[in-house]
Amino acid sequence: MSSLALAGAGFAALVYWPIGSEPKLSAIEGDVQKGAYLARMSGCIVCHTDTENGGMPLAGGTEFPTDFGRFYSPNLTTDTKAGIGSWSIEEFAKAVRQGISPKGEPYYPSFPYLFYSGFSDQDIADLWAAFQTVPAVTEPAKPHEMMPPFSIRAGLKFWRGLYFKPEEYVSEPAKSAAWNRGKYIVEGPAHCGVCHTPRNVLGARKTELALSGADNLPGGGSVPSITSDMLKANGWTVNSLKYALQTGLMPDGDVFGGSMGKVVRNETAFLTDQDREAIAIYLLEGRN
Repeated sequence: MSSLALAGAGFAALVYWPIGSEPKLSAIEGDVQKGAYLARMSGCIVCHTDTENGGMPLAGGTEFPTDFGRFYSPNLTTDTKAGIGSWSIEEFAKAVRQGISPKGEPYYPSFPYLFYSGFSDQDIADLWAAFQTVPAVTEPAKPHEMMPPFSIRAGLKFWRGLYFKPEEYVSEPAKSAAWNRGKYIVEGPAHCGVCHTPRNVLGARKTELALSGADNLPGGGSVPSITSDMLKANGWTVNSLKYALQTGLMPDGDVFGGSMGKVVRNETAFLTDQDREAIAIYLLEGRN
């Protein structure tokens, strides 16, 4: 067999290589209010609503320019063609926790499923119940505009093998309930590490530098380190950080701008005071 034929056979095997596992959730009853709160915490609304162009809530279309191409968030409304209205809860669970579409294709990690992999079955059921209440919008989101070779979606299977290690959320008994709640939020739904952790040339987070800040965010710009040492060095306290997550106002009187301003306006301002405090406690006490 020629080298060209071998390469073709290898690529075909990669395309048809099955990934993921099949969840079973149809018997679990979800709570709409808890799901709506979790969706807000997870950034679903801010990422999947094209507010700059007057887009409808959760109808997708938000643009994220990167070095790999332009990503556009998909439609998450109940429309059966443009959105997720034809999905089952199992397909939803597989997408959210495993990053796999109903067709079995891997999603690009611009979708932070790596952080959502720790969601419990009840979390998924709650989210699903909440999304069933979203009015259908027939507007299909734009397809991604990726540069070669990143436009070859099957190649993501190699990327997943290198960098995606799904883990269930596990609390640490030696830590307080507030610290553990903060850990769940920061390392799960709030996915703080998406922006605050530097990445390698393949776009994977440098986990050894978690939360130490990053440059070259989608659309440009940078974010500071939010490690415990750096926050303390900059004068942050639990109370001041908790207040900033509610109002956007920093201890020096300045306000959060850019992407963090959007996070506060659309996410953390809607959290309970207890959850904002849990985030502050976790970040200031440190991850270990």
